[in-house]
Amino acid sequence: MNAEPEVQLLLLQIQGLDSELDRLTHQARTLPVLAVIAEIEARLADLGSLIVAGETEVSDLKREQAKADTDVEQVRERSNRDQQRMDAGAVSASKELEALQHEIASLAKRQAELEDVELEVMERLEDAQNSLNTLVAERAELTEKLQGHASERDVALNEFGTQSTQARTERDGLAPQIPAELSALYEKLRASGRGVGAAALHRGRCQGCQLEINASELKAIREADADEVLRCEECRRILIRTAESGL
Repeated sequence: MNAEPEVQLLLLQIQGLDSELDRLTHQARTLPVLAVIAEIEARLADLGSLIVAGETEVSDLKREQAKADTDVEQVRERSNRDQQRMDAGAVSASKELEALQHEIASLAKRQAELEDVELEVMERLEDAQNSLNTLVAERAELTEKLQGHASERDVALNEFGTQSTQARTERDGLAPQIPAELSALYEKLRASGRGVGAAALHRGRCQGCQLEINASELKAIREADADEVLRCEECRRILIRTAESGL
């Protein structure tokens, strides 16, 4: 395969632009801030579930407390009515009075038990509410941090996008000048050569595989026609001669 030396140098420029585009793509995909954002988003997802569970627990405990309050109030009112009857002398029969006194004592015991239940529910509700408040506060803090990191990501990606657009525009201007056959070979080699399909021969060394060219191969390269498309014997990439090839 033959191509004018100027065309081969253009291919080397295209390789440089392709490498730049690959570098920018890799940097955009591996921005450190992306890992931070992913971590925060995962935590926010967990917090969402925990907050729903916490809100449900607080709601249930509030209903439980309301019931406990009602139970205590009902027993208290009944005990007060009985006490008022006894204080007013409304009960004169000894047996009835004894029964009333027994009921008041029983109600007092029941009230104490219910108040213990009421206090225990209040304590559980307070703990649940505090836990929920902590989760909500953490979510608010992380949401604010996420917005800051998202802005940082967007600025970086916008910069990468600008640089990529510039490189792509320059590449698109050069690509039509490369013969189809040479372009197809280059793309094939680039696909199998970790993004590098063409490399410069620099001071006797292939810049694709970074191996030195032996003396006999260098002699063959010197003797090759200027428009002959050469290949590195080691990595098989297109080897392009430049003013610094050391020939």
